[in-house]
Amino acid sequence: MENDICFEENFTKEFFLGFIKLHILHHSAKGPVYGLWFIEELSHHGYKISPGTLYPILHQLEKGGYLESFRERVAGRLRVYYRATQNGRKALGEAREKIRHLIKEVLYDEE
Repeated sequence: MENDICFEENFTKEFFLGFIKLHILHHSAKGPVYGLWFIEELSHHGYKISPGTLYPILHQLEKGGYLESFRERVAGRLRVYYRATQNGRKALGEAREKIRHLIKEVLYDEE
């Protein structure tokens, strides 16, 4: 039973993190965004994500070529902004199509 709970927690976490990555690509394709903005944006949707979870995801997406970063000084502090690359926008478009198809099947029993 304990292994089942661990599996469920891990599955839910991985599932959630996949959607967070898509959410990051969605907003960064619209324009530059930064880490704290994402934390606040996700909190508006009822999700609490820590910097210790978010920043490794941002770095992973950047390393994978889906995001690019640049730095700007804001109120005397250096802020790192992220925006989607061409590969990031392409991956987002492909993911949207796949999600659309799966959602129709899962929610409406349409294939």
